[in-house]
Amino acid sequence: MLLLILITLLWAFSFSLIGVYLAGQVDSYFSVLTRVLLATLVFLPFLNWRTPKRTALTLMAIGAVQLGLMYLFYYQSFLLLSVPEVLLFTIFTPVYITLIYDLLARRLSWWNLLVAAIAVIGAAIIRWDNLSGDYWKGFFVVQGANLCFATGQVAYRQFMQSSHARSESLPPRQTFGWFFIGASIVASIAWLMLGSPKYPANFTQWGVLVWLGAVASGLGYFLWNKGATQVSPGTLAAMNNALIPAGLLVNLLIWNRDADLPRLAVGGAIIVAAVLLSERHARAQSSP
Repeated sequence: MLLLILITLLWAFSFSLIGVYLAGQVDSYFSVLTRVLLATLVFLPFLNWRTPKRTALTLMAIGAVQLGLMYLFYYQSFLLLSVPEVLLFTIFTPVYITLIYDLLARRLSWWNLLVAAIAVIGAAIIRWDNLSGDYWKGFFVVQGANLCFATGQVAYRQFMQSSHARSESLPPRQTFGWFFIGASIVASIAWLMLGSPKYPANFTQWGVLVWLGAVASGLGYFLWNKGATQVSPGTLAAMNNALIPAGLLVNLLIWNRDADLPRLAVGGAIIVAAVLLSERHARAQSSP
């Protein structure tokens, strides 16, 4: 779980960086393309070009959904919503994770659903106030991002724990480049079809894109997906909502945006409780 916590802290800055420096100022499709291409370059030197075709294609498909499609929805949402609203609408990701995981396993785990529901309640407490006029449109755009992110996490976790992946015994760093290549294909098509010549106008915007691409995406998604294979589905679902209090704190402390600190504290405590509850249950289940 340590990896998920570290990446949560890393990603907490991403929401505000996008909302403050990129949204409405740089073409969203160009931002997505730049971000995934930089992430691809980070892992390209480690890529094993002799990776079995099935593994390469599977990772490309997962990357296309979890990162490529997700980013297309995600960056569009900042044109419709404020940073806190985008954070708020991500509260449904844990529900999608548990439902998709159980659907693939052909069962319904009420425990995982309960943990996800507790995390959702904690996130909802943090900020549920007056919303902009683009509420419904923005809501559905964010849900598109949530579904893509949830599907990718579950698919990667399932594939890496499958007998096929274990039998190949290739280190993840030598295969994860395929994940970003899949995302780059989707981002390239979207930019060519829908992009506009609205590029970064200053060093700060370029610097934000480099940070988001090389560090937040390149390093972040590799470690997050690795961490996803080391925890229970319930914990993975709950940890997705830990981004909300972290992101709001960064938005408040650095960019001086309004936030209800009492609700932030209460909601954050509930999310932490959900994670601890899931971890305790997972340990109990694994004990002889």
